[in-house]
Amino acid sequence: MTTQLLLFSNSRSSDGSYLTHALAPLRALAGERRNTLFVPFAGVTASWDDYTAKVRESLAPLGLALTGAHTVDAGTADRYDLIVVGGGNTFQLVAECRRRGWLQAIPERVRAGTPYSGWSAGANLACPTLCTTNDMPIVDPGGFDALGLIGFQINPHYTNALPPGHQGETRNDRIAEFLVANPAATVVGLPEGDWLAGDGRNMTFHGPHTGYIFREGKPPAELREGMAVA
Repeated sequence: MTTQLLLFSNSRSSDGSYLTHALAPLRALAGERRNTLFVPFAGVTASWDDYTAKVRESLAPLGLALTGAHTVDAGTADRYDLIVVGGGNTFQLVAECRRRGWLQAIPERVRAGTPYSGWSAGANLACPTLCTTNDMPIVDPGGFDALGLIGFQINPHYTNALPPGHQGETRNDRIAEFLVANPAATVVGLPEGDWLAGDGRNMTFHGPHTGYIFREGKPPAELREGMAVA
């Protein structure tokens, strides 16, 4: 079966609305699928019930029937024909997925043909590890490994902007530091409003902003609409 992935940088559209920029790509990914597993574990400040309800309302135009992963066992994974993972705190997301068995169940279903979409932390979850997340607070995830649905790392909400007078590192500095520690890795800087789509091995960049591919010892390479992550 073909793996189908749709990974967004963020949930808020440029006008402040929720997931509106994601509706068309999600509609194409879902097709006739309706029975959807929603993974809300990255939510920290809202209850998982409320988070699931919010996403259910926002995705109502697609006619999806969402079930929160916190209400069912990982052994039920084969009942769903679409998996959607919300953003928030990547450390908590990985910790809860690991504790509840979803860290094993989700990739099994995705590789069997169940489409997967996630934004922010949900995009990080598709990576080999969570180690290019921007998140705080940090909780013990029981290991840094993630789902490994793609072979590279994503840095969501990517921007290299530095406020006037700020003396801390830029995002490019931080990614460069990561690559010194992990020289075999590749990192995609994914700006807000952009996303990646493909089968895991072959991923294409989409969206209105320029993204970047980072590799150790090389200058960042630009990514624009329709370009392959290679």
